[in-house]
Amino acid sequence: MSFTSIVKNEVSKLHVEKIEAIALLSSIITHSEKTEKVIKITTENSSLARTIFKEIKEMFGTVPKITVRKGYNYNKNYIYILEINNNVKTILNSLGLYADDILNIPKDYIVDDIDSIRAYIRGLFLICGSINDPKKSRYHLEFLVSSEKYAEFIINLLNTFDLNSKYIKRDNKYMVYVKESEKIGDFLRIINATNALLYYEDIRIYRDHKNMTNRLNNCEQANVDKIVMTANKQVNDIELIKNECGLDVLDDKARVVAEYRLKYREASLTELSEIISIETGTSITKSGIHHRMKKIEEVASRLKR
Repeated sequence: MSFTSIVKNEVSKLHVEKIEAIALLSSIITHSEKTEKVIKITTENSSLARTIFKEIKEMFGTVPKITVRKGYNYNKNYIYILEINNNVKTILNSLGLYADDILNIPKDYIVDDIDSIRAYIRGLFLICGSINDPKKSRYHLEFLVSSEKYAEFIINLLNTFDLNSKYIKRDNKYMVYVKESEKIGDFLRIINATNALLYYEDIRIYRDHKNMTNRLNNCEQANVDKIVMTANKQVNDIELIKNECGLDVLDDKARVVAEYRLKYREASLTELSEIISIETGTSITKSGIHHRMKKIEEVASRLKR
C-alpha cells in the first residue's frame, strides 16, 4: 500500500463534527461530477465512501446510490461510485457550491474558521492529493486541480498554516505542491494524520541525521584533501630550496620547521607544531608554523623566477 493510501485510510476514518463535515463534503464534491440534477463522487477508498454516504444521509436525508466496480488494471483497487439524485440543489447550496448556478469555488462561509479550513484541506487531500513515501523518494506533497483560480484559492488555504505552497501548470491542470520536509510534516498534523505523522517524522529525522553525517564526512574529507595539498606544496618548496642552495639560507627557526616538514610530510600544521614542541622542547604554535612556512614560500618564489 502506498504512503498516500495509508494517510487517506487514516484520515477518512476520523470523526467529524457537522460544521467540519460541510467543509469536507464541499471540498470533495468540488472535485466530483455534478449538475443541478445529479452528483457523482468516485473514490478508491472504501472508508471515504462510507463517510460520504453517512454524512449525506444524516445531514440531508438523502441516500446515495453506491456502485462498486473493479479497477481497470488487474492490480487496481475497487472503485466506489456514489450517485446522488435527490435534493441536489439543496445539497450544493448547503455546501456553498450553488448561487443561481454551480460554483467551482465555495462561498467564503464554508472556510471561515480554522477547523473548517482543516476539514476542507483534509477533503481536498482525500479526493485529489498525493504524498511521497519519505523512505523511498524526495519529499513531495501535491494536489491536482482543474483551474488556476482554484489553485490560488487552495494556496491561500494552505498558507493559512504557513506551508509555503506553490503551483505550476501541468498539461491542462494545475499542481499545487509543497516541497519542504518540515512543512509536509505540518500538513499531516493539520489533517490529524497522527500515525502517518509519527512514521513520517521518524523517517525524516533519520534522513536528516544521515544527510548531516554525510555532509560532515564530506567536509572532513575536504579538509584532509586541503591539508595534503598544502603539505605537498610546502614539501616541494622546501626541496627546491634544499636542492638549489641548501636549507642554511633560511633563518634558524624557519630551517627547523623545514626539516620537520620533510620528516613529517602529511602532518597538519597543528600536528607539526605539537611534534616540534615535544621533540625540540621549544613551544611553537600553529600560527608560528604558518608564519615560518610563509617565509619558506617567499624564498622558494624568488628561486622560481
